[in-house]
Amino acid sequence: MEHARLLIVEDDPDIANMLQMYFSRLGYQVDVAMRGKEAVEKSRREIPHLIILDIMLPDIDGYEVFREIRSHIRTAHVPVIFLTQRDERDARLQGLEMGADDYITKPFDMEELRLRVKNTLDRIERERMTDPRTGLPSGRALEEYLRQILHRKDWALLDIWIQHFYEFRQAYGFMAADDVLRFTARLLNQVVNQYGRPEDFIGQPADANFVVITGENEALRIRDELKARFREAIQSHYHFRDRQRGYLILKEEDGTERHVPLMSLAVGLVFARDHDFADIREIAEIASEARRRDM
Repeated sequence: MEHARLLIVEDDPDIANMLQMYFSRLGYQVDVAMRGKEAVEKSRREIPHLIILDIMLPDIDGYEVFREIRSHIRTAHVPVIFLTQRDERDARLQGLEMGADDYITKPFDMEELRLRVKNTLDRIERERMTDPRTGLPSGRALEEYLRQILHRKDWALLDIWIQHFYEFRQAYGFMAADDVLRFTARLLNQVVNQYGRPEDFIGQPADANFVVITGENEALRIRDELKARFREAIQSHYHFRDRQRGYLILKEEDGTERHVPLMSLAVGLVFARDHDFADIREIAEIASEARRRDM
């Protein structure tokens, strides 16, 4: 999984630095936490694609970190590989019983760890529980969450679409477009962390489509902040000439030019209190219609 974000939770600075340098050279984005509480905080600030988690930590142990990660709606899907001592058979079994995705014993072979990381990420991508570029829960995970809250009345859903994303990809290429998706995922996480609730859900059911499920009191502020911050920050993804003009120029097959506005967010907002949903498809349809009205 290209550009995957790894969070390494290890209190031994030599091991932590070695892992950070090794996986960075392989093209991963790597962050390090040396304490358990720091790991929990970092995992929520910018959701990793995978966590390598040592069991023995100076404040809270790896099991508690794992429980915190799996109990939080935004990180429940993140795969975890435990690091254990070679003689800690019970620790390995306990980690697997809790739902860890894999484990590896110290001292470990770096090539084996690389393959375990790669295989875990490949499996998650095959199961399509997350988007491989952003690490956000994808369509299947969103459907499962919507089924859980279908009959509740205390939530609001933001259906978010990046307008003119595909024209941007046509002009700038898929690598620049993937950068936009990663930027949008980070922005969503920042705004929801600031104005939402810890239990809020963030997902990505399709390329340019994101979803936030939050409280009814938080939804309007999140929507307004997202749209304003995106409008300002997205400028940096364009060349200077396009920023100055305020639009892209795309050439059609017949030689004519088409002017395409810079990217912005269209956001449809649905309050559960206003509807009696019988099926999650109704939520998607109403949210899509609300989003189209904002385009």
